[in-house]
Amino acid sequence: MSDFTLPGGTAFDNLGVQLHDGVATLRVWSQNASSIELVVFDEVDLDWVTDTVPLKQRSGGVWEATTDLLSPGTRYALRVDGPHGPGNTFNPATLLLDPYARGLAQGDGYGDWRSVVIADGFDWGGVGKPRTPLDATVIYEAHLKGTTKRHPEIPPALHGTYAGLAHPAMIDHLHSLGVTAVELLPVHSFASEPRLLDRGLSNYWGYNTLNFFTPHAAYATEEARKQGPDAIITEFKGMVRLLHEAGLEVILDVVYNHTAEEGIGGPRTSLRGLDNAVYYRQQPDGVYIDTTGCGNTLNTATDAGARLVLDSLRYWAEEMQVDGFRFDLATALGRDAAHEYSREHPLLKAISADPVLADVKMIAEPWDVGLGGWQTGNFPDGWHEWNDRYRDRVRNFWLSDIDYARRASAPVGIGGFATRLAGSSNTFGKERGPLAGINFVTAHDGFTLNDLVTYAVKHNEANGEHNRDGADMNRGFNHGVEGPTDDPTILSARRKAMRNLLGTLLLSAGIPMLTAGDETGRTQNGNNNAYAHDSDLTWLSWDFEPWQEDLRAHVATLTRLRRENAALRPSRYARRDVHTPNASNMDWFNQHGESMEEAEWTDPGSRTLQYVAESTPVHEKTNRTLLIVHGTEQPIDVVLPTVLSGATKFISLWSSADERPTSAAEEFAPGQVVPTPGTSMRLFRVE
Repeated sequence: MSDFTLPGGTAFDNLGVQLHDGVATLRVWSQNASSIELVVFDEVDLDWVTDTVPLKQRSGGVWEATTDLLSPGTRYALRVDGPHGPGNTFNPATLLLDPYARGLAQGDGYGDWRSVVIADGFDWGGVGKPRTPLDATVIYEAHLKGTTKRHPEIPPALHGTYAGLAHPAMIDHLHSLGVTAVELLPVHSFASEPRLLDRGLSNYWGYNTLNFFTPHAAYATEEARKQGPDAIITEFKGMVRLLHEAGLEVILDVVYNHTAEEGIGGPRTSLRGLDNAVYYRQQPDGVYIDTTGCGNTLNTATDAGARLVLDSLRYWAEEMQVDGFRFDLATALGRDAAHEYSREHPLLKAISADPVLADVKMIAEPWDVGLGGWQTGNFPDGWHEWNDRYRDRVRNFWLSDIDYARRASAPVGIGGFATRLAGSSNTFGKERGPLAGINFVTAHDGFTLNDLVTYAVKHNEANGEHNRDGADMNRGFNHGVEGPTDDPTILSARRKAMRNLLGTLLLSAGIPMLTAGDETGRTQNGNNNAYAHDSDLTWLSWDFEPWQEDLRAHVATLTRLRRENAALRPSRYARRDVHTPNASNMDWFNQHGESMEEAEWTDPGSRTLQYVAESTPVHEKTNRTLLIVHGTEQPIDVVLPTVLSGATKFISLWSSADERPTSAAEEFAPGQVVPTPGTSMRLFRVE
């Protein structure tokens, strides 16, 4: 790694404010500006300019000033002037944020922001990063505010805050589930779009970044907000330290693909006024090329855009001690100067090669909305990817296929599902292995797990867009009635469907991601795009009915079984007749205990299999499991295989047919018949 070079080289080093020797040096990059001025404000009145300092132009597009006016806590902004013409949008009357500002302060009006000087440093108390191995990782995707906003054991002053997430009650919940990492929806400082504010809504999810270096102030406690940006950062770091102390990693969902400046005519807060022609993708006439659907796209084909992203990642990984990043619309970051995606894009390669980021988990959402935007399986080595093919196949198998079968017959066999269960080798290839894929059934975007089995169509009327927003293809199944019902048969079928989906997720090869609230069957009343609702609709409820406690117990059981059985979490794909360390050798049998024949994989009438996985671990004991998957609503008898070498008994570990997981470890012999209810799964350890 010694020859690693950052994009742009030394010209982009030390941008932002650097404190030294009782003064500070401000460095700002703009290739096309004709002048840049530092504007300093009163600490209390953010409209009161107390000083101005012109920046001098240095080589490489850098502008610089050294002054004693900048010290920790100082509020400041930039005024930038430059030529007019296509691509340029300079306006020296606009007060701009320093893109590298570590702190922000907001005035009275929308967009009335000021940068704040921050002194780095924090007492980590000797607590380091957990560095959870990839095969042991179980991700919990959560909204920072919504997760704790209504938690009864967390003090009200900490509800919806960084400190609240690190409260012992929340840590106990995470430990009880067996997750190892919390993936937070955006916590970079963000702003709500004016169009949402006009409708009385807000950008709850936070995918509208204002600044890439600053934690969102609204997620700090009121006490920290009163003390200022430095206290907000301290609270964030305190959260990370406590979660790390508990062995939990922190992964941030980061939005580098676009900014809150939207399209031309939108808010001008930073990059647009600093050097619009370089920072945003556009046609020669200045028309934006929008591959994000949000009005603009950061131009990572330029050194300035690429370096901004990389410097931000380094800051959060080093100074804030974050363990990983999930990149929203990551395909947009890998587009070249011709705006086409390339897995060899210098930024993508730099992120995985940077020694500062060597132990950081990098997760791509491998698509954007531009031409050629869907790139699942096509990111470089060192990257992990949200596996939407997994999501769709698993939903189809347990939901839409069953719905279809009630009206005709199941449309497909079990082969495609088995491929996903075994790690999606047809997507990621032998070199990258099953851990390249982040398996998920639900995420923040779309139906919750409960809504997936309760609604056939979306119900987004509350979003104010006449139900036009949100995905139309959800692959859900309401089991006979749309929405709530008192029918015990339907409710029982829905609960089992949720257990099947969770069982598949947590017993599949790959890295599983659980969506917060799915462990207790949270609902959003059929809203599959609740991005604009900061309310009880999106906040997690902690008042559980007995069936919800049962579902949570299933999740805890499944994560424990995953942890205890190495065969369920291979790092590599097995190869027939070749010993591959840290893989799982696989055997497949039909319901009669016979080896699956080629025709059975695609036969819609053959939706039952027995999946045997035997681990080849380096640091653990060899382990073997058998999973029965039955994908029709008719109960059947399954005959356990008799041809497994060395197998003398099958010990039952878990069944999706149970309303609550049982601790009874029932034993079966090879060749014994196992009565199997319709649409169910059952896991055994083979001894």
